[in-house]
Amino acid sequence: MSRNKTSEIPHYEMLYIISNKYSENELEPILEKIKKIIIGNEGSITHNENWGKKRLAYPIKHFHHGYYYLAEFDLPGAKLNEVDKALRMANEVLRHQIVNKKQKSASEIEQEKIISEKIAAKKQKEINEIEESKEKAKADKGKARLEDLDEKLDRILETNDLL
Repeated sequence: MSRNKTSEIPHYEMLYIISNKYSENELEPILEKIKKIIIGNEGSITHNENWGKKRLAYPIKHFHHGYYYLAEFDLPGAKLNEVDKALRMANEVLRHQIVNKKQKSASEIEQEKIISEKIAAKKQKEINEIEESKEKAKADKGKARLEDLDEKLDRILETNDLL
């Protein structure tokens, strides 16, 4: 079965940074403005994610911090340039990047979740093993100290020059 690319709406992922001159209370209207840009160009947002306020790798327009947001959306390819242009014109958005993304099926998402849980369990097991070995080393170190003290005490008591 062949795919007809013209009938399929492409799926995109966009990462954008909003200037930190706005407080967190002032972000909601800006996020709505970005959502309206996408929806106004026949798009539909499928996923939004707030990554929070982070330090930028280098200053952008004299700002050192910004609010990072990730959005996934479906949009006709012909409208992508209009969305890009509107975002470049928005003063609130310091930078944005839009990439074409393969949309994952429910089974792929579930598979990734299982894999990430296995990785997390393996890391936790390794952390527990390291902590156990540290505790064992501390216990062994304490025993060695007592033995050393006993040996030193014996040497002191064996000497005749106590005074």
